[in-house]
Amino acid sequence: MAFQDFIPAQGFLHSQWVGFAHFQYMFSLPDSFQIFRNTIVIAVGKIILGTLAPIIFALLLNEVRVKWFKETIQTIVYLPNFLSWVVLGAVFTMILSDGGMVNQFLGLFGIKPISFLASNTWFQPLMIITDVWKGYGYGTIIYLAAMTAINPDLYESAALDGANRWQNIIHITLPSIVPMIILVATLSLGNILNAGFDQIFNLYNPVVYPTGDIIDTYVYRMGLRGAQYSFGAAVGLLKSVISLVLIVFSYKLAKKYAHYTLF
Repeated sequence: MAFQDFIPAQGFLHSQWVGFAHFQYMFSLPDSFQIFRNTIVIAVGKIILGTLAPIIFALLLNEVRVKWFKETIQTIVYLPNFLSWVVLGAVFTMILSDGGMVNQFLGLFGIKPISFLASNTWFQPLMIITDVWKGYGYGTIIYLAAMTAINPDLYESAALDGANRWQNIIHITLPSIVPMIILVATLSLGNILNAGFDQIFNLYNPVVYPTGDIIDTYVYRMGLRGAQYSFGAAVGLLKSVISLVLIVFSYKLAKKYAHYTLF
């Protein structure tokens, strides 16, 4: 379909073959660079912050000695992972609206209401922060599981040497989970062009297209709503090819530095 002028009534066999025409047209559009830039900025921000937040929280939670409190907090931060962006989109829309909770709080300090979801300045940071908030509980469980494999004798030896909790974290806990950090970080490289269609689709609007429109939403608007099936397929195909290259590259890194192999 990406190499044809596809017409549904004619099907694949009878639609005109146009070769790389749609790809050439894609790169001739002034929006192309903007869409790829938005996708990469949002995805990279999610990967970086989404890697750091679970590590920091897992290190803090691992130091909690009251078991019931630790399990309660772990459950609470994991719950948002089960909620869809349809639900969370409605919640964040209400919270971040002009009369929402955030603007009411800012109003206490004399700050005028901010249209967060209609601001090209705020939209990308909000997409990154809300996505990390939704998923960092899952990442926390991964790192907590990795911490359970640490030999307790290391902490006992450190205690005999007079090490405090901070020194235990820096010299024992953190180095012990480095292989897991490398594994998670390298495997996430394959998602660098997946900025989160569900989230963006439920929160963006035409006002923030300059900073919020990503590859997936652009394909949806042009390919499905605009009935430009071949052009949408061309954009999606290019993304898939790039993603495949990144997945293979990230797998090689994971195999080399984290000794992770699938086959």
